[in-house]
Amino acid sequence: MGSKQLQKVLVIDDEPDIIELLKYNLKKEGYEVKTATDGKKGVEIARDFEPDLILLDIMMPHQDGVETCRQLREVPDLHGTFIIFLTARSEEYSEVAAFDIGADDYITKPIKPRALMSRISALFRRESKKKKDTNKINIGALTIDRTSYTVTIEGEQVTLPKKEFELLYFLAQNPNKVFSRDELLQNIWGSDVYVLARTVDVHIRKVREKIGEGYITTVKGVGYKFDLN
Repeated sequence: MGSKQLQKVLVIDDEPDIIELLKYNLKKEGYEVKTATDGKKGVEIARDFEPDLILLDIMMPHQDGVETCRQLREVPDLHGTFIIFLTARSEEYSEVAAFDIGADDYITKPIKPRALMSRISALFRRESKKKKDTNKINIGALTIDRTSYTVTIEGEQVTLPKKEFELLYFLAQNPNKVFSRDELLQNIWGSDVYVLARTVDVHIRKVREKIGEGYITTVKGVGYKFDLN
């Protein structure tokens, strides 16, 4: 992602007051901002705008945020885009659904603009730090390319949502090292994002379904490792 002046944010929310509040604060911070009042329109705008970050309400008419997020994660050009859910709902099941579908963060309303801007900055800082690492990993028939957010197995491309990709990439960078769920949460989601430990299990299961069972091993009672043995 480029300098702050070039970073683009799309706000998708059906509440005009929320849109205006976010638009004002984001522009004040130097972001380029576009908005949409429903999920379907948001997906259309995202395809053309290719934002670095999407702020997405969950409860919207016609198409909710979870379905909108699912559609956004299927767009190849948006694989590297951050998605933060905004919602008045704090029930556990909606939080789990948000992260399972590919969200990077989850913030409950009422929105505190300064706190939200801080969370956004933290996401971009972590991304900038990660990009300084080696961009491509080749292990046998598996290639993980962070530049294009692509994974290939024996030349066949496999599509992984952003967090599944980052989890695989992180484990592959540290082969044969066992990481607990808490360590994976810290390294992939960050300390400023609250995520349930079971979210790691769900992401691991989905990665295994796509690349096969032989790469990531469960160490019972401890955590997970990328196995080169």
